[in-house]
Amino acid sequence: MDCKNRMIKLRESTGLNRKDFCKLVHIPYRTMTEWELGNRHAPDYVLFLLEYYIRKEGLAVKEMIEGGRIVEEETT
Repeated sequence: MDCKNRMIKLRESTGLNRKDFCKLVHIPYRTMTEWELGNRHAPDYVLFLLEYYIRKEGLAVKEMIEGGRIVEEETT
């Protein structure tokens, strides 16, 4: 699977839109957009780390979404 499809699949597995996913993992929105459009490619280690983080923290991500903490983090 290429970078573009891996990144889209990874983000969609969290149930987040691109904006909220970027806030969660601290990746600039423009960078994520370029990766998902296939204009640029994320380094393999970035994909690996994101996959690991989402898999390891899966439940915590869901709780953050439900608790609204992703949006709150930006305002504090």
